This record gives sequence, C-alpha cells and structure tokens, in this order.
Amino acid sequence: MTATEPWLRALADLLDRSHQLPPDDLPVAVDAVLEPLRVTATIYLVDAEQCDLRPLPTRGRPTPDPRPIDASLAGRAFTQVELHAGQGPPPRLWVPVIDGTDRLGLLEIVPPPGADLGDAALRDGCRLIAGLIGHLVTSKSSYGDGLQRARRSQPMGVSAELLWQLLPPLTFAAPDATISAVLEPSYEVGGDAFDYALNGNTVTLAILDGVGHGLSAVLTTSVALAAMRAARRAGNDLAGLARAVDAAILGQWRDARFVTAVLAEFDTGTGLLRYLNAGHPPPLLLRHGRTVQELTEGRRLPLGLPNDRIEVARTRLEPDDRLLLYTDGVTEARDVAGELFGLGRLADLAERHISSGLRTPETLRRLSHAVIEHQDGPLRDDTTLLLVEWSPQAAAKVQP
Repeated sequence: MTATEPWLRALADLLDRSHQLPPDDLPVAVDAVLEPLRVTATIYLVDAEQCDLRPLPTRGRPTPDPRPIDASLAGRAFTQVELHAGQGPPPRLWVPVIDGTDRLGLLEIVPPPGADLGDAALRDGCRLIAGLIGHLVTSKSSYGDGLQRARRSQPMGVSAELLWQLLPPLTFAAPDATISAVLEPSYEVGGDAFDYALNGNTVTLAILDGVGHGLSAVLTTSVALAAMRAARRAGNDLAGLARAVDAAILGQWRDARFVTAVLAEFDTGTGLLRYLNAGHPPPLLLRHGRTVQELTEGRRLPLGLPNDRIEVARTRLEPDDRLLLYTDGVTEARDVAGELFGLGRLADLAERHISSGLRTPETLRRLSHAVIEHQDGPLRDDTTLLLVEWSPQAAAKVQP
C-alpha cells in the first residue's frame, strides 16, 4: 500500500457520502472519513466581509473561535492560497479550501501525534480532501441555511440577500486570465453589482450601479443583470446588451430610474478590448504595475434612459495588463475631515499591491478594506471593484 492510498479511500468515501449529504452534516462526514487516518479536521469559511475565517460547528466538539485573516497564520494561508504548517500545540496544517479558484476558507488538519508535517503524502492527501470540500460547500449551500449562516457575522438585509444570489463567484481564472471582484457593504447593499462570463476566447464584463439605495436600487440592478444575461446568451453584441437593458427598465418603470454601467468584451487571444460606458466612472488600465490610462471613450447615457447613440470603443491590451473597474462609491468615500478617497489614492494603492506580488483577489480585498478604513463610519454608498488580469502567471497564482 502506498502512503497516499488511505487518503484516496477517504476521498472516495466522502464523495460517496456527498450524494445524500445534508449541508449541516458536512463536518460530520469529513470527520468520519478521516477517522481511520487518526486525523482531526475543522472547516473554516471566510465571512461575507472577508475579515475572519469562521468555523463550521461539529457535533461532539467545541467550536473554536473565528480566525482573523489579517493577524493569524490561518489568515496567511488563506490570503496566499498556500498550505501552511503551524507547530502548535498541537501541530497542524492549514489548507486552502477553494472552488475552482474562488477562495472559500480553510481546512485545519491536526494529524496523529508524531506525524511529519512536511510529509508529501500527508500534504497531498489534505489538498485532495480540501478540494472536494470546496466543491461540496458550493454545491450544498443552496440546499440549506447552515453553510450560509456560518459565513455571516450579522443578519443580512433583504436587498443584500437578493443581490448575492444573483452574483457570480468572486474569483474565476482561465489559463490566461483572472477575474476577481468585491462588493461592500456585505450585509446592506445598494444598487451595485458585477458580472462576467467566458465564452470561448471572449470574456464579457460588467459593473453596474443602480440609482438610489436599498431594495429599490437592487431591484433595478437585478432587472438590468437579467436582461443583459438573456441578451448575451441569445448572441447579442455589446450594443445589443445595452439596448436590452434599456428596454427592460423602460418597460418596467416610468419613474426615470436608471443604471450606470461599464460593459466590455475582451478577447484573450488577441488582446482586443471593446467597451461602452453608460454614465459610469471610466476603467483604469494598468501596465507593468502602473496606471497608464483611463478608458474614457464609448460614452452614452445611463442604461434605462432613452438613448439612440451607442458607440462601442476599442483598445488593445498587452500581455500582463490589468483592467480595474469600480463604482463611484470607491472614489467618493469620505473620511472624518471630508476628504475623498479619490482616484489617485485608488490607483496608488492598486499599484503598490500589484508590485508587492499579491494575488488578484487579495489585491481587491485590501483595496476594499482601505476604502472602508478611510470612510468616516458606515459606508454611505456601495463600493464595488472588478479587476481583470491578462496573464497565465496570474491564473496560476490563484490556486494552491
């Protein structure tokens, strides 16, 4: 028997159990399949605001405290998407839990006494189990409330509950491109949203900001998202997506509500970027880690307002370029003295995080938290960021 065979049996056992596994019983199932290996495991999931790693309760064991992302070894494993060993007591391994490349949390593994934390079979086995857990957390979350509840530090408002069900995962990576997004405040969102889709070599991107706040704004944005996706899946181009959103909003409301947005299509084979800007802050183009251009063309009225003029702008990206989209809640956040966070501060922080080698989702997490720290009190507006990196190296960095 090879050293990895017991882990492969545990993996197969967990997969067999998963077909009829209630969401709340995931920790119990993991304990059961790892018991023959004399291994104890605890699953931690990242909270909605990406500040803490929160443990899933396991029957028969006390539930540990949450682990802060910015001040713990567990947090370092999460932000770096790398396995880390802690010498204890007791000695343990912190293993990233991801679904695809979307960071979900960590698996804490306490091996048998005397085990070598550097043993390759142990580490590979932990990665296998953590990988399946990532897929199970995502697939099982819609069947119950326990996994969602575990990721929340406070109750979620109606508008946020609705919007989060519509958004794609925060991070996605293809072999040559990485897309990551973040939205705050997590529990009481307004009208911000983001979207992306990969079809062949074409990445379609969108960042939206519905007029107003709360549920009314989220309803407008939700209709815009649905209309845009329906048009995209019917084979429409960017101009067709914009017209579809116009028609959906105008057909539903008569109170002059609208959505500002940037819609874009990026060809990962040629680097061609096509975009239109419907009354939204212009995206930033970063090259060699420096901001080189605001993309200010392709202007039209916000979506949902009568508009006959739709001009699609074009530019060409170079390998390793990054495209940063954001809503006005980022640059217009004010501190206690009334000073705006501002475009200059956003660009400077993005450049610094990129130059330090941070992964794309971690860059956005830190940018978002910088806006929150700058704001005097609770955010007065949503802050949404979407970062695209055209780089095989970036895609490789967001997985263990």
